[in-house]
Amino acid sequence: MALKKHHKILIGSFSSIVIIFMIVNSILLYSLFIKQNLNYNSLNQKITDAQSNINTLTDNLIQTKTTLENTIDSLDIKLGSINQEMVLLKASAGEDFSGIIEDAIKSVVTIRTGVGQGTGFIIANEGYIVTNAHVLADESGALSTPITAITYEQKIISADFIGYNGQLDIALLKISGNYNRLKLADSNEIQIGEKVIAIGNPLGLQFSVSEGIVSATNRQGANGIEAYIQTDAALNPGNSGGPLINKKGQVIGINNFKVSGGKA
Repeated sequence: MALKKHHKILIGSFSSIVIIFMIVNSILLYSLFIKQNLNYNSLNQKITDAQSNINTLTDNLIQTKTTLENTIDSLDIKLGSINQEMVLLKASAGEDFSGIIEDAIKSVVTIRTGVGQGTGFIIANEGYIVTNAHVLADESGALSTPITAITYEQKIISADFIGYNGQLDIALLKISGNYNRLKLADSNEIQIGEKVIAIGNPLGLQFSVSEGIVSATNRQGANGIEAYIQTDAALNPGNSGGPLINKKGQVIGINNFKVSGGKA
């Protein structure tokens, strides 16, 4: 049966409405998708920016921490340097050698053999000790054993004999362990009149200190060598092998004998 005209109009109108609805719905859905996509991109950008800010803040905190640590280390170094300068200033003025002695005496040891005792001092952290060769000899001149070293902390340690130079009256020993060493000064910089201290065990009195000045340099010793330092710091038997120390806490010589020629 053929559709009447008004039926065709109704069907056409309904189809148009359906098509328009679908188009509008598609547009709305597309607009919603675009909006959600824009919101997602915006949120993702905010997250990226926030992460970047967090990273920047973390880097700044690390840099600030490093700067503070470096500043603290620098201050510690400066304070240590100032304290050391104060110690040197006191020693130079002859006011107080206590700061120098406090550090140096810990590197001095008493040397004991089967026939007597003397002094030695540590020249390497590994426990190498310098002393006079005659400290280690018996009446016949032979090496007297056993050899022991007594540290400032009163630890008694067996010492190994490494070697000696008889002409210079120097011997080298070694004890086990780790120690603070005494630094050696440049002999060319020794000045007549500068203040010095001698550390040793005179007459069995362990770790005694005497103060004096350098009276002369390049004195001739019993071996004919003109390399000895003359000082008015008091020396007695037991001081042999001990260090003669300047105001910087450095060793400028080894206490060996009195001016009269008697061995110290």
